[in-house]
Amino acid sequence: MIILQQQCMLMNITPLRFTALDVFRGMTICFMIIVNTPGNGAVTFSPLLHAKWNGFTPTDLVFPSFLFAVGNAISFVIPKWSTLTQSQVLWKIFKRTLIIFLLGYLMYWFPFVKRDIAGNFIAFPFEQTRVFGVLQRIAICYGIASLIVYYCKPKTTVILAIIFLFAYWILLYVLSNAADPLSLEGNAVLRIDRWLLGDQHLYHGEGVAFDPEGLLSNLPAIANVIAGYVVGRFIREKGATYEVLTVLLLAGAALLFAAWCWNFSFPVNKKLWTSSFVLLTVGLDCIILAVLIYIISVKHFIGWTYFFEVMGRNPLFIYLLSELGATLLYFLRSDSRTSLYQWSYNTFFQPAGNYIGSFLFALFFMLLCWLAGYILDKRKIYIRV
Repeated sequence: MIILQQQCMLMNITPLRFTALDVFRGMTICFMIIVNTPGNGAVTFSPLLHAKWNGFTPTDLVFPSFLFAVGNAISFVIPKWSTLTQSQVLWKIFKRTLIIFLLGYLMYWFPFVKRDIAGNFIAFPFEQTRVFGVLQRIAICYGIASLIVYYCKPKTTVILAIIFLFAYWILLYVLSNAADPLSLEGNAVLRIDRWLLGDQHLYHGEGVAFDPEGLLSNLPAIANVIAGYVVGRFIREKGATYEVLTVLLLAGAALLFAAWCWNFSFPVNKKLWTSSFVLLTVGLDCIILAVLIYIISVKHFIGWTYFFEVMGRNPLFIYLLSELGATLLYFLRSDSRTSLYQWSYNTFFQPAGNYIGSFLFALFFMLLCWLAGYILDKRKIYIRV
């Protein structure tokens, strides 16, 4: 990782427009930590849970919004790439892709040991590690989307994103041998992952071996990054104008309508990352970003933004910190049966009530992560991969 001691100002981008992007990323990271670390997952408010299969909740918007923000950031880096040689640009892309992927993989392997039935520490075997995941998806989608926007014209980039969405729709049916190719155990994403990795390397949180960040479902997720790039490029060229706000709002509304129509034949499903899910989340992101630009860059109402800027200036680091911190709390124990995570919830938060206590625990944990980001920001340390 590279640690920057001062914030870079790219090209002719104004601080207020940076603020809108930082706030968008920061809001995403805040919500991501809250939904990932409830005090007790069994008593979590329903909007803070992912849809069980088909359908959509506010929580389902978090991850695609982060991918959208990744694409948005690429649009501000492209002008710098024009001053570099092709080999330099490719090195930057491949290096960042590899580092983010490895960080994600090691994050799931951490702390590299586990307890056996007797409570003794034993090595966590490589054969049981999860290969794909959140950071891995970010890495893959960033790498492919970056190569596309670097080598292709903007119009071609959009066409490719559309092709990816329709190709994924077709592939889910062609590559599945099940009666219901969109079911949890019959989809092509699972079939490919099982063939490539085996059950032990997959996520088991669904009750069966199935990874919601599987290899094949990266294909439509790339479109989320490309959409973020297209929107970011448009904002960079046009500025914070009413024209930009109008286009973003109209595009958002059109995408929401298209998602609604497609949902009848290709249901919105975050865990399969269906193409209708992509249209829905990109549409919502366009509307949210338009609202933020209006409030921050047009109305200059910025007194509230610093909290989210802190999270948005070191997003990957803070996310990684939150995951490693939660893993340690689960791993360490207050006694032979109780993890520090469970003990902290039971002792300090559960007395407030099951659902309220679970939410307060998640909120408190997010604030601890924010404090780490605040310390970094005050010291002007911005960690980039």
